[in-house]
Amino acid sequence: KKVLASEWPTGWLQQFSRFDVRPVAAASIGQVHRARLHDGRDMAIKVQYPGVARSIDSDVANVGALIRMSGMLPKGFALEPYLAEVTRQLHEETDYAREAAYLRRFTRLLAGTDGFVLPAVHSDWCTGRILAMDFIEGRPIEEAASQPLETREAIMGRLIDLTLKELFKFKLMQSDPNFANYRFDPATGNIILLDFGAARDIGNEISRCYRSLLVSGL
Repeated sequence: KKVLASEWPTGWLQQFSRFDVRPVAAASIGQVHRARLHDGRDMAIKVQYPGVARSIDSDVANVGALIRMSGMLPKGFALEPYLAEVTRQLHEETDYAREAAYLRRFTRLLAGTDGFVLPAVHSDWCTGRILAMDFIEGRPIEEAASQPLETREAIMGRLIDLTLKELFKFKLMQSDPNFANYRFDPATGNIILLDFGAARDIGNEISRCYRSLLVSGL
């Protein structure tokens, strides 16, 4: 409520016919609420926890200190570059405007591709700490384990094809392999792609090296 009140205009709730107070999903830096506008739009509203962005630097520094104290690191191991990369990526993930931009890019790249559904962004309700998008019905993708073999193979085939396209064609990767970022619609067989906060542009050199690795393996 604190974040919504600070990011949206006064009286915003009057524009909604429904706003579920209980979140439908939660993660480390935010939670998702389902809501419906009077104009009929059924939305998933991703709201960032207050103070998350401010705590990243100190939290990562504390983790680094604990790792060093544990004595688990090999002698001479340089931990600082890893902590710096973690800090940079976490700060990027708190920028919901950045995530919305990557969601739009993936939507354009996958336009016309059968088997995938991505939520549309509702820009008029988005801010740096709030991401408003379509609410899409789906089931956890791990539930597809109970589907017939043909369905399971079709799902895996599409996911592997998507990974290769991201790495070699799009040069853009949804780099957080969390099961919660993938949903499955048993009625249509579609895979629903969610959460682009950790999306990454892939450099030509990295793509070339992975191609060489695969060619060598083949």
